[in-house]
Amino acid sequence: MVRVLIPSGALGLGYDQDALARGVDAAPDIIAIDGGSTDSGPHYLGTGTSKYARASTKSEWRALMQARAQAGVPLVIGTAGTCGADTAVDWLADITREIAQEEGMTVKIALLKSGQSAQNVLAREVTPLDPAPRFTAETLHSCTNIVALAGAEQIQAALATGADIVIAGRTTDTAIIAALPLAKGCHAGGAWHGAKIGECGALATTNPNSGTIMIDFDAEGFTITPLGTTACATPHTVSAHMLYENADPFILSEPGGHLDVTQAVYTALDARRVRVTGSTWVAAERYTVKLEAARPSGFQTVSLVTIRDPRYVQNVQTWCDDIIAKCSAKARARLGGDFSIEMRVIGKDATLGALEPDPQTGSEVGVMGIVTAPTDAAAREVAKMLNPYLLHHPLSENEEMPTFAFPFSPPEMPRGAVYEFCLNHVMTLNDPMEAFALTTQEWTA
Repeated sequence: MVRVLIPSGALGLGYDQDALARGVDAAPDIIAIDGGSTDSGPHYLGTGTSKYARASTKSEWRALMQARAQAGVPLVIGTAGTCGADTAVDWLADITREIAQEEGMTVKIALLKSGQSAQNVLAREVTPLDPAPRFTAETLHSCTNIVALAGAEQIQAALATGADIVIAGRTTDTAIIAALPLAKGCHAGGAWHGAKIGECGALATTNPNSGTIMIDFDAEGFTITPLGTTACATPHTVSAHMLYENADPFILSEPGGHLDVTQAVYTALDARRVRVTGSTWVAAERYTVKLEAARPSGFQTVSLVTIRDPRYVQNVQTWCDDIIAKCSAKARARLGGDFSIEMRVIGKDATLGALEPDPQTGSEVGVMGIVTAPTDAAAREVAKMLNPYLLHHPLSENEEMPTFAFPFSPPEMPRGAVYEFCLNHVMTLNDPMEAFALTTQEWTA
């Protein structure tokens, strides 16, 4: 049996210290935690930075390093620094070094980097996923960061160095959990299935915010045990997690194959624990890793105005469309160049846009103007042209000039450079490690 302690769904979200202590007392074989994802958009991969505060990250990571030392087992994090770029790995490594010095710890660190050069991608077989944007050599060279998602094999290689702490770049969410059970000969289907269920900590329980869980892997499947006192795992909460961030509730693709849970059986062992068997791992004919990349897509300035006049609230889309047309024409005549103006109605459909099934407006709406242009100066200039429209633009020519409310002065808020994702492809490897860099460091207090 292999026992994996998962403190929370991601480093930076927080976790229950008492639950973590219970997990350490239960003698885990490894502590594994995710560091991020693409959930928060392309900015973090584009800049190679973390979305979480450094102080929060350091505080939570310190407690996990202490727990690791107490348990005497490896501590593994995947997708370090939210995005898993090489700079994010170095960022967390610096934090780790600081904590080790402050705590008087002697540790061996393995750094697994996932960064890819444009030349490396162009030299390999790359297959698009659906949907996938077209890319060229120029596209790849314009990327600020390209990463490959490591699987269990790369994490196993890092663990094989004997490291106390593994800081991995971009990985699949499941890889850091499945790696040790697979290496120790546990049931392959159970290893991948349990890793999927455990990737977000207690999200697969009745109390998602409780954070910490334990998963026991063995020769036939896995057992999940929540460690928060108010959390319970049930067959429903566990099976439902296969729907989380997954287009197919029965199939999960990973480097080297896919998980099939069609025949999985979920059994409640008691009021809090669930046992799962019957999952299947299907090996692929070729070993592929998913690619992610981000590149600059311009500069943005946003403005915000709030509207309460009932007539304007009810006709807000007409008002927005007219402003976009008039301000765009003025900006092209006076500035020229390439830019775009968007108006998002907050309180109607700003969250889902065209996907909103039932757009409605209330007594008040906020309208966010978004100007995107190739340069920061151009974005700011067009946003200033937009300003008087947002403040005073009437629905028709023959009516009194209205006045709306700017919550800030000035209303223009420069966002700086913005980024876009530009790859949704898989890259074929002859050897799982050939696209990844693994190094070790030893720090003595």
